[in-house]
Amino acid sequence: EIYTDQKVPSLLEASVYVGNTSFKNVLVINSISKRSSAPGLRSGFIAGDAEILKGYSQYRTYVGCASPLPLQAASAMAWDDEFHVDRARAVYAENFKAAQEILGITTSDATFYVWLKVDNALEFTQRLYRDYNVKVLPGEFLARDDSHGENPGIGYIRIALVEETLRTIQALNRLKEALSCKN
Repeated sequence: EIYTDQKVPSLLEASVYVGNTSFKNVLVINSISKRSSAPGLRSGFIAGDAEILKGYSQYRTYVGCASPLPLQAASAMAWDDEFHVDRARAVYAENFKAAQEILGITTSDATFYVWLKVDNALEFTQRLYRDYNVKVLPGEFLARDDSHGENPGIGYIRIALVEETLRTIQALNRLKEALSCKN
């Protein structure tokens, strides 16, 4: 449900489109975390192949836990409301536009993250926070070593463009300044 211009078809919609109406070998995991900026609610769903879901259902019975009733009520309200989702999409679109203008980068149509290549992501992340009061995440923290023992996130930072636009612009300008300073 996060896109900047036109709605992106879901995997379930794509499955129906190609005739896979039983969703064989398809699982979709969705949560309210990104959709509603509510990661603490821990509310979501899994949909798709009924055979695969049988095993998950049994697994969930033994390792899952129920959310407290107030959190369930808040989640139900968020799932039922599209206005806040539309508003968030508008903010993300403005933030991407700002990132394109300030950093001169190409952005994606279905996310609120930007990935930037830097020399040393961990060092840059620390300096950016210490000297510019901007938090980003080193890419190496978000990936595992591949079959060749290499971490594809090394040398990248991930920026979440989720704050209101004025603050995002301020942070992007500080980020640009930090990128231009090598010390």
